[in-house]
Amino acid sequence: MENPFLIDFPKLGAPEIGYISVTEQQQQVPFEVKRIFWTYYTPESIVRGRHAHYATEQVLIAAAGRIIVTTELADGTIQTFRLEDPHVGLYVPPHAWHTMQYSHSAVQLVLASMPYDEADYIRSYDEFKRVWQNK
Repeated sequence: MENPFLIDFPKLGAPEIGYISVTEQQQQVPFEVKRIFWTYYTPESIVRGRHAHYATEQVLIAAAGRIIVTTELADGTIQTFRLEDPHVGLYVPPHAWHTMQYSHSAVQLVLASMPYDEADYIRSYDEFKRVWQNK
């Protein structure tokens, strides 16, 4: 099982003209992207996520603003990542419980390995521990 890790996307450009970051299929993203979604205008007091996945892998990118992501593995390993540079993404494997807290101006871009399927979500923390501790 992989641990969460940061991905540096190319940052092309210069301060006087701006930047572009790009990836092509499976160059920096370690899976085929099958779904893309974004979140925005999330109040700073709200903690989103609070789930893990059975199969879906994700890369989270703070396209704007700041996102604090906390991941927990079934063995109890907890990591906190501060995403605030749009050329850095966070790989979240399926077995990682994760939460996100946003600055009000944050826009989170998510690249996912699977189409949406509610059955892929583990929304109970106790179920997360039960499922993944035996792996």
